[in-house]
Amino acid sequence: MTAGLIALIVVLVVLIVIAARTVRIVPQARAGIVERLGRYQRTLSPGLALLVPFVDRLRPLIDLREQVVSFEPQPVITEDNVSVQIDTVLYFTVNDPRSATYEVANPLQAIEQITVTTLRNVIGSLTLEQALTSRDHINAQLRGVLDEATGKWGVRINRVELKSIDPPTTIQDSMEKQMRAERDKRAAILTAEGVQRSQILTAEGQKQAAVLQAEGQKQAAILNAEGEAKAIATVFDAIHNGDPDPKLLSYQYLQMLPQLAQGDANKVFVIPSEYSAAINGLTKNLTSRGESDESQ
Repeated sequence: MTAGLIALIVVLVVLIVIAARTVRIVPQARAGIVERLGRYQRTLSPGLALLVPFVDRLRPLIDLREQVVSFEPQPVITEDNVSVQIDTVLYFTVNDPRSATYEVANPLQAIEQITVTTLRNVIGSLTLEQALTSRDHINAQLRGVLDEATGKWGVRINRVELKSIDPPTTIQDSMEKQMRAERDKRAAILTAEGVQRSQILTAEGQKQAAVLQAEGQKQAAILNAEGEAKAIATVFDAIHNGDPDPKLLSYQYLQMLPQLAQGDANKVFVIPSEYSAAINGLTKNLTSRGESDESQ
């Protein structure tokens, strides 16, 4: 009875082991390589799979999802002999599990080494300033070279990113001083342009004010001249209509004489002949009037 129980237990254990080596479940986004007697037999897709026990062997599952790997900073020398530390991030996907298993022993190490080599070739053809401002160009070149090299390994390079480019401390200090000087220069230029613009606007305002003032003076002079012309015309018409005699004209001449003599600039005053005639006429009139009064 005991021997039979032991035999039953042994049979059950053997059946369990056989079932465990026969039935395999491959999760989603994974792939399995099956070897039969040491040779590649097939690639298992996600789901339930049956193997021949003790004949087929399932290698470790391969992750088919996009993977991210960050490499240690690598020293790279630029074209202008500046040593920089570059930190690289790589995004890749395994699209052929068989090639990734049999074409390369260590895919990550191989990708890292070819990345470093390609990065040195690309950065070595650029100056420091170009390397700092041409990351997209460097990323595109790295991705093209890596994708071509890793294609036979069953690996597809999706993206390559330069996470950081660190020049030496002395170079960083020089760059900061240069940037500070450039900012000060731009600030000085903007200040000068502002002052220039302000002066231009002020000059234009003064010009417009002077033009307007001159226009006002011109209009005032025109109006004054028109007023004086109208006044003279009115006086002339009044005199013409009143038919004045020589006595009245002589009297008006004498009244205008003091007004002509006014002003500090009048140092020498010349009496026109009309004033002399007016005075003589006025004198004769007064004399004749006096004689007539005496006769009366």
